[in-house]
Amino acid sequence: MKEGAVVRGLFTTPDESVFQGQSNDNVELLKMWIGSTLAFAVFSSGGAIQSPAFVTNLIIASIVCGLAFVLHELAHRIVARGYGAEAHFVANNGMLMISVLIAFAGVFIAAPGAVWHRGYLTKQQSGLVALAGPATNMVLAVIFFFIILGIFVSRLPVPDWLFDLLWAGFRFNGFLGVFNMIPAGPFDGAKVLAWSPVVFGITAAIGIFLAFILTNQNVLSAILGFVSP
Repeated sequence: MKEGAVVRGLFTTPDESVFQGQSNDNVELLKMWIGSTLAFAVFSSGGAIQSPAFVTNLIIASIVCGLAFVLHELAHRIVARGYGAEAHFVANNGMLMISVLIAFAGVFIAAPGAVWHRGYLTKQQSGLVALAGPATNMVLAVIFFFIILGIFVSRLPVPDWLFDLLWAGFRFNGFLGVFNMIPAGPFDGAKVLAWSPVVFGITAAIGIFLAFILTNQNVLSAILGFVSP
């Protein structure tokens, strides 16, 4: 069985060479990290790569994308291997290049690659493998959010770039988590729903809260006003 973690097979479908040691997971993950970092930095800079802000955005993007995408895919791989399946990450080279190019047009897409696995998995196991990725992003979003809350509560002075990094980490992971819970096609949500509608509903609700409600300016201001001394 082969499963896509984010978006799979947009240009090519990995063949058996993936499971014969002809690809290196670390290299594939590095390609995903570099490509997604460049795309997000270009997008965040409005395509102005010649501006001084691009360097800052590149650093922020490298941390945010490194955590969001790499940990997402590693979570899929770890859980799949934990159930005895062979699992390897394969970068989607075509989509990585396209994501960098269209970022100059002000559009950011998340299709850096997927974890492919083979071996018998029950419906529950397959659902848990799929759930591992978006759940990781949601946990990361919560961690970033609580760090932000801690800064406001303690009134700790932080440089603008650090706050931008924390805010980007919170929003990016929240969106990536709920995006992958789309219950259709190759998205993780389809496999989670096929296993357990209850787990799907709870996870999707958490994702919507993190990505769309908690980022609302009025809601955020109310929370910050409540926790601030």
